[in-house]
Amino acid sequence: MLRKDFELAKNALDKSQVIAFPTETVMGLGVYYNDFEAYNLLNKIKCRPEDKPYTLMLGDVNDISKYAYIDERAEKVIRAFMPGEITILLRSKNLPNYVTHKTGIIGIRVPDLNELQEFLCYIKTPLLVPSANKSGEKPALNSNEVKHIFLNELGYIFEGTAKGGVPSTLVDLTNKEVKIYREGNIKLKDILDVI
Repeated sequence: MLRKDFELAKNALDKSQVIAFPTETVMGLGVYYNDFEAYNLLNKIKCRPEDKPYTLMLGDVNDISKYAYIDERAEKVIRAFMPGEITILLRSKNLPNYVTHKTGIIGIRVPDLNELQEFLCYIKTPLLVPSANKSGEKPALNSNEVKHIFLNELGYIFEGTAKGGVPSTLVDLTNKEVKIYREGNIKLKDILDVI
C-alpha cells in the first residue's frame, strides 16, 4: 500500500464508493461508517440481507471507547488480542441506528496489519467492513479474486493478498455468558483464559 493508493482509496470513499483491501485474515470491503448512501451500496453489491450488521474497523485500539462501551472483561480481551484476528461485539455509542440495526450492539475489529492500520488512521474515519464476497459465498483471498467477483462495482481495490484465509473470531461480550459466533484462529478457550 503506497501513499498514492491511500489517496485514491480515500477519494473513492469520499464519493460514497466501496473499496477493497487485504487484511491479515481475508480480503475486506469497506465504506465510511457514517455514509448511508455507501452503506446501501455495500448491501447491494454484496447481495446481503438487510438484517445482518457490518463490523466497525478501526486503525487504533485507543479509539474503541469512542464507539463502544468497554467494561473490565472487554478491556482484558482487547489487551490480549487486539490488534488481531478477532471481532468483539460490544454495546455501541455515538453510532447511527442503521449501523447497529437498532440493536445498540457493534462488532469492533482492529486489524493486525501495519499498512491497513496506517490507512485507517490516514482516512480518520472508521469503516464498515465485511469480507469481500457475495453473501453466502467464500471470501476472496487476493485482489484478483475481488476483481473477478465484483467486476466494476468497486471504487478502488488495493492490490495484494490476504495473509490468513480464515475470517476473524467473532465473540459476543454483551451478555454474562461469553459466546462465539464464528471461531477463527483465536479459540473460545483462549478468550476465557484471558477473562
